[in-house]
Amino acid sequence: MTSKRSETDWHTPQLIPRRLLRGNSVHHPIVLAEAKRRGGNLQLRLADRITTFAGSMQFVWLHVALFAVWMLFVERSPWPTLTLAVSLEAIFLSTFVMIGQNRQSAFQQAKADHDFHAQELELLTNTELTRQIHVLTEELHKRFIGEPAPRSDPGAPT
Repeated sequence: MTSKRSETDWHTPQLIPRRLLRGNSVHHPIVLAEAKRRGGNLQLRLADRITTFAGSMQFVWLHVALFAVWMLFVERSPWPTLTLAVSLEAIFLSTFVMIGQNRQSAFQQAKADHDFHAQELELLTNTELTRQIHVLTEELHKRFIGEPAPRSDPGAPT
């Protein structure tokens, strides 16, 4: 049985919100929240699509072909116009890259905050369980040995 995904899809992360949300993979809750947020905003979806395409080899090959056609067939002296077009494209692409970096930074901070709170909750739970085990151990010592378990002072020299 073959999958609908191509071989290269297994090696590239699916950062497009629609693909993240419809997949059967288990993702971090912050990843899902960010995908829902980005999926609900047309501007963010468009920016994601542009940066995904601009970061691909298809983008590179398309530009190689377009610039070759432009330089060979469209204009006799293409350099001034080509320089202007490439400069404008660089301005827009760098803006999309910065938008992506800002979103990635906010995403990483939200994920780090979520992980910190989850770890703090786990630490508190473990501490409470350890205290309860200690109380139960003392109770068992009292019942079966007849004397309380010796208290250990973590700061006392041994």
